Amino acid sequence: MTKRTGKCMCGAVEFTAQDVPEGFGICHCEMCRRWTGSALMAVSVPVKGVTWKGEAHVRTLQSSDWAERAWCQRCGTGLYYHVTADGPMTENYEIPIGLFDDTEGLVLKREIYIDHKPSCFDIAGDHQRMTRSEVLEMLGVPEAGL
Repeated sequence: MTKRTGKCMCGAVEFTAQDVPEGFGICHCEMCRRWTGSALMAVSVPVKGVTWKGEAHVRTLQSSDWAERAWCQRCGTGLYYHVTADGPMTENYEIPIGLFDDTEGLVLKREIYIDHKPSCFDIAGDHQRMTRSEVLEMLGVPEAGL
């Protein structure tokens, strides 16, 4: 784990993240695809280890019953995904890897919502792949009502 810095496209929001692991994940859920225009490639960073500069430009949206997304109000850059439902996942931000100033050493560890991945692309390599049901079970979120 290491310290990394990053920012949004216009530079109005900057951050320093402590304890950034080398592993990142890819999410293929419908919301992440719509939010990013593709798939969300992000690294889990402890909330308590992130320092923000330009917080006045950060806006959030409760995008589901159990999570929120944040973006820069000036340029629209997606800043993080954050589980808000009770549980261990609330301790992390999922920060898109494209925001980091340096991505050297980051390694793909997991794809989630693999059963929702568009058939037009395939991510090669040996890494964990989880279905929607497996992810919701891990998060402790019931599938009924979603």
